[in-house]
Amino acid sequence: MERRKKVEKESAGLRKEEIHIGIAADHGGFELKERLAAALRLAGYDITDFGARALVTGDDYPDFVIPLSRAVAKGEVTRGLAICGSGVGACVAANKIPGIRAALITDPFSAHQGVEDDDMNVMCLGGRVTGYSLSLELVLTFLNASFKGEERFKRRLGKLAALEKDK
Repeated sequence: MERRKKVEKESAGLRKEEIHIGIAADHGGFELKERLAAALRLAGYDITDFGARALVTGDDYPDFVIPLSRAVAKGEVTRGLAICGSGVGACVAANKIPGIRAALITDPFSAHQGVEDDDMNVMCLGGRVTGYSLSLELVLTFLNASFKGEERFKRRLGKLAALEKDK
């Protein structure tokens, strides 16, 4: 409870009108997606839901994560949240799209460090392994973080961008 209050206080300074969040999940992350989307909307964030729209146990995470990732890469949404059962499949799928820097996040340090140092733009969560309270904390930490833009970080991102051009 104390941790959640700290995160809410830290996220209070965000300019929410500048953050357009895309969110997507398959059946393994559906319940968590619904809860996070509702909480973020209640907090004043602009959310685009890329599905699933209903719990369908046979659906496939690429069907939702790929459109989300393309929207992030095109700048149609600022940041993305991709959720599947473990978060691994969503992360693998998201990273297939050029311009996406996605990571499976399970701790608050990585939630902000991934943005600050690596310009992470899609955060992946495991709907079956990360509880709601921790997930909300991670999401708010992710949204509150900013890329530092230091030369060493830009240099590293340049090397990744060069790899994408070789495909």
